[in-house]
Amino acid sequence: MYRLLPPASLAILSVALCTGPTSAQGRVPTPVEVLGHEVGADFFLATYDQSLDYFRKMDAASDKLQLLEVGRSSFGAPWHIALISSPENLADLNIYRDIAMRLAHPGGLSDEAAREMAQQGKAIVHIDGGLHSSESATGQFPMQLAYNLITDDSDPEVAAILDEVILMLWFSINPDGQNMLSNWYMSNVGTPYELSGVPWLYQKYVGHDNNRDGYMLNTLESRVVTRVLREWEPQIVYNHHQSSPFPTRIWIPPFAEPISTDVHPLMWRTVNLIGMGMSYALEERGMPGATHMGSGFDDWYPGFIDHANNFHNVVSLLTETALFSYATPRFYGLNDFPANQRELRPGSLYSSPWRGGWWRIKDAVNYMEVASLAVLNHAAKFKDHLLYNRYQAGRDTIAEHEAEPPYAYIIPQDQRDPVASVELLRRMAFNGIDVQELIRETEYSGLYYPAGTWVIPMAQPFARFVRQLFQVQNYPDLRTSPDGPPDNPYDVAGWTLPLQMDLSVVEATEPLPEVFRSAMRPVRGRAVSWDAADTAGSLFDSPVGVGFDTNATAAGIVPPPGTITGEGDGYFLDPGQNNTFKALDLAYKAEAKVQIRPAAEGQAGGYVVSGVDETAAQGWVDALHLRVERTSTEDLAELPRPRVGLFRPWAPSMDEGWTRWVLERYGIDPISLYNADIRAGRLDERIDILVLASIRGGTIMNGRAKGTVHGRYAGGIGKGGLAAIDDFIRAGGTLVCIGGSTGFAISEFHLPVENVTQGLSSREYSASGSIHRVTADTKHPVMWGTPETAKIFMDRSPVFTTKEGFEGVAFAKYEKNCSPLLSGYLLGEDHIKGFAPALDVPHGDGHILLIGFPPQWRAQPFGSFRVLLNACLYHDSMAAVGGTGEDFWKAPEEKEEDGAEETPATGQRRGGGRRGGRRGGRK
Repeated sequence: MYRLLPPASLAILSVALCTGPTSAQGRVPTPVEVLGHEVGADFFLATYDQSLDYFRKMDAASDKLQLLEVGRSSFGAPWHIALISSPENLADLNIYRDIAMRLAHPGGLSDEAAREMAQQGKAIVHIDGGLHSSESATGQFPMQLAYNLITDDSDPEVAAILDEVILMLWFSINPDGQNMLSNWYMSNVGTPYELSGVPWLYQKYVGHDNNRDGYMLNTLESRVVTRVLREWEPQIVYNHHQSSPFPTRIWIPPFAEPISTDVHPLMWRTVNLIGMGMSYALEERGMPGATHMGSGFDDWYPGFIDHANNFHNVVSLLTETALFSYATPRFYGLNDFPANQRELRPGSLYSSPWRGGWWRIKDAVNYMEVASLAVLNHAAKFKDHLLYNRYQAGRDTIAEHEAEPPYAYIIPQDQRDPVASVELLRRMAFNGIDVQELIRETEYSGLYYPAGTWVIPMAQPFARFVRQLFQVQNYPDLRTSPDGPPDNPYDVAGWTLPLQMDLSVVEATEPLPEVFRSAMRPVRGRAVSWDAADTAGSLFDSPVGVGFDTNATAAGIVPPPGTITGEGDGYFLDPGQNNTFKALDLAYKAEAKVQIRPAAEGQAGGYVVSGVDETAAQGWVDALHLRVERTSTEDLAELPRPRVGLFRPWAPSMDEGWTRWVLERYGIDPISLYNADIRAGRLDERIDILVLASIRGGTIMNGRAKGTVHGRYAGGIGKGGLAAIDDFIRAGGTLVCIGGSTGFAISEFHLPVENVTQGLSSREYSASGSIHRVTADTKHPVMWGTPETAKIFMDRSPVFTTKEGFEGVAFAKYEKNCSPLLSGYLLGEDHIKGFAPALDVPHGDGHILLIGFPPQWRAQPFGSFRVLLNACLYHDSMAAVGGTGEDFWKAPEEKEEDGAEETPATGQRRGGGRRGGRRGGRK
């Protein structure tokens, strides 16, 4: 007989239950009584603050709902979720949470005991009001769902849900964004700008990409959600989105192909079963337009905040409900439908085509509520199966990695950047992964690993998550016909974290011997409370605030101590360590002297700090865990601190937000420059370096059309702003262009440069979100600290050749004779072999840096952050250093078509020769 674990203490649970009544105190108010409108009323959107106020009133009036405070948002808003269940279940929350936790971590548990626990437990289901705030119905329906659940318990289905399920209802997982969007819309209702988009990112840094941060946890909101999920371990996570493929009304799993290969099959089967139950529930209620699968919404990328949980043996899914802007209704006739949809022909997975008519936010609210009830109904009916299968998936995963490789991942402390491995492992630990360390030097497979080496043993229930993130991805070549274009992934094709973070990680392909296992011990540190008053966090860590220190395992993962070696009057800081840039920030603030040491034979390029108190320098080294060597400052040029400007368009850019995140984390606090700031000219009086994230030229030049948004947000930099940037560069400034903005610079400044991938069809070339191998010119200052063979992330990124008149240099190149692809997918590699993904182009007395690849992509490639950070110091004496020029790279000469090579495995074409019309540049 299995005996329940004692209830965990609140200190361990670290989620504070709000004090509230344990029995009903009176009649539950309706939404209209509190909001002044029905949920889903035309032309009305409740803010998060209004929603929270309503949930507080329901909490005070009902013993079926309890509020939990889970933290604060990026802008400091108090953040709550609601637990909804029977009063008896809410009184025994800790017992049911203990059962869920034990089944999620099945080590040492027998099948018999697990079945008994599954019978005793309750299904815990996470349903949220979405995180994409422009998908406006997602933040509205939770109020109606909660009200109906706590007042309709006379309905047998609702009563069963309350008896068998504990609902974790997040009425928003982006409180700031909901407030922002709702306030913006309500201020514009009835004006010509009623449907205009918000001119800011609706998350402090990343906007819509807040759903792509599920494993890196760079944003505060992602960490809060993940912390709560790992402390409750629900069996189902359901994430609401809008919009479905038009004219369908709601897209529901099964997912499109391909799906991730490292998810336990029980998760996929249950996702599909629930998805069909949703569409069945909608049909029962006469709600047409549900569809499944299709060619979009695959489940390949594990970074979606819901999908990351599938690898934790949680049944995780999303839906996409139809959307029109905000809460404004829209009438659709058949002429609005695509031509191939006007016959209204039923399909196997779209059996009741929507026929058009009015679509209101209330319709979306109703579809979301019915879909949510279908999930809860499944959880109530199949509660025992859900709980036992959570155990079974974890048990199977442990057994698989006890019998088959990989048996472990071994991560040495000695890395090019010793903090990068800590950044990776802390994220793993926060995601519930067991990380261990060696307590003594130990041999494995002929190699000796010193004490302190980290080990991730794979015989653990969430091992599939580790495998998915550490292994190389091979995205399948999917086509509708043999000669047709490939189906690109919905998001990206490859993300292998050790490659992105430039880490040496050893995959254990042989079982760990007893002598090795006996030298391992779990990593543990002193966790801090998530609501601690002191939220400074560890200085070496990248996230804002307490970061990962709220997790005991993550808190114990710290880099090796910093060191100062050698002799000399200055301290050499190696850009191969990202925290070098934090140290430079401290040095500039202390008014220390910063100089540059150019790269030379046998000598790495980087930065030298002098004139700083030795005690202070040691303090920086200790706090940032830096490896520093003393050196002479003689004959080194000084580098004044540059003033860095970051362009922020009123058509908000996620890439700008990620760029800002990285710059701020590493001590570069950029000056935000908007259209009017650029047009005002005289940029050289305010900045030394201007950064353009990956933004299209049309957005930079023209912005948002006049008449579609308030006047101050309309337009772009225009010709006046273009002239101002041109003057700024010619006077000695540096323009840093990333990704899409390189095309703007090439076109508008008439650079003798061409993007060799431009104009290629998807049958010829496809490079969607993958990791590539390039050769770096390590003598060029932008590449200081980078290994000669470097890994970069490429996401449909430009690749360059040069034309006659080019006088600059490349600082990265693709080799001619080897495949660039390391992880993901690449079709037509011959189109980029031998060409350059990054150029330094002189322009007047200044420089234009064309960085085709995103070195800061979603704040994941820690191994290439230094490219951006070095670029933001590339002025004055540093810009005078240059690289190795034609000795490093020359543009390939024009090559005639020479046929295409076909790969035996897939038959996919790997590209033919260069098209005509492109010639190598000359000095």
